[in-house]
Amino acid sequence: MEFRRAGKSGLTLSRLGLGTMTWGRDTDEHEAAEQCRAYLEAGGNFLDTAAIYGDGDSERTIGGLVGTFFRREEIVLATKAGISFENGLRKVGTSRRDLLSQLEQSLTRLGTDYVDLWQVHAWDSENPLEDTLSALDYAFSSGKARYVGISNFSGWQSARAVSLQEKVATKAPIVSLQNEYSLLNRSIEIEISPCAQNLGVGILAWSPLGRGVLTGKYRYGTPSDSRGASPHFANFVEPYLDARSNRIVEAVCVAAEGLGFSPLEVALAWVRDRPGVTSAIVGARTGAQLRGVLTSEEISLPQIVRSALDDASAVF
Repeated sequence: MEFRRAGKSGLTLSRLGLGTMTWGRDTDEHEAAEQCRAYLEAGGNFLDTAAIYGDGDSERTIGGLVGTFFRREEIVLATKAGISFENGLRKVGTSRRDLLSQLEQSLTRLGTDYVDLWQVHAWDSENPLEDTLSALDYAFSSGKARYVGISNFSGWQSARAVSLQEKVATKAPIVSLQNEYSLLNRSIEIEISPCAQNLGVGILAWSPLGRGVLTGKYRYGTPSDSRGASPHFANFVEPYLDARSNRIVEAVCVAAEGLGFSPLEVALAWVRDRPGVTSAIVGARTGAQLRGVLTSEEISLPQIVRSALDDASAVF
């Protein structure tokens, strides 16, 4: 698998990352182990999780695999902090106190002394940005996080955070921006991609398959075993089941048929090789599904196909 640096940093990631949002909930330990094995055998090195995934169960599952299915030094382990649920309600809290508390809990669940990449999971309009960034500085200087990043920030928010950290040599440099990016959602191209490329920061693309819709599985309805039929993810998938998304999916399917690839391979290769993208983060329900996803590593899209998909999915 090809490796890329995150912007101008020394952090090197495989250009396909393994997302673990469902681990410990919809994906049990056995399936997680199978996915991990398939991913490492394909040459991947980047596991992405978050404190909130499965209320910590994703991190616990990964912690159970460290030392059993892989050595700690074999992987780049990334997690996020700043979102929690209280009484069933989503809460964003990125104060220094909240973030560092979550970091300690994450390290315990993961069974490690450090994470390779620690990310602020979301922007918190109720907390001073400087307070949030001071938590990244502590994690970095203490060695509990080798690198730091931010996730789901807007363009101006990202630029502000990166610039503040660049001003002082002793502060933790932000090396990555993790945002949703796919043929169905190209909004990061307006401000976030230019921000990342101009400031020397890598882009980590989450949901590069349009929350699963770009695989083509929803063309004729919602399969009973799909995320769209899951009580956890139905609302997550539903925004991409509209007429515009359907047109883009059809364009992907036409391109796939002409190239002899699957729609999944076409959609993923498109994101993976967009300007500024360091890694596209993919998830799967089973090891067999993941092996299908990993076949995209073997292909590249002809420029004429990329241009056609650019036109079909253009939003500005």
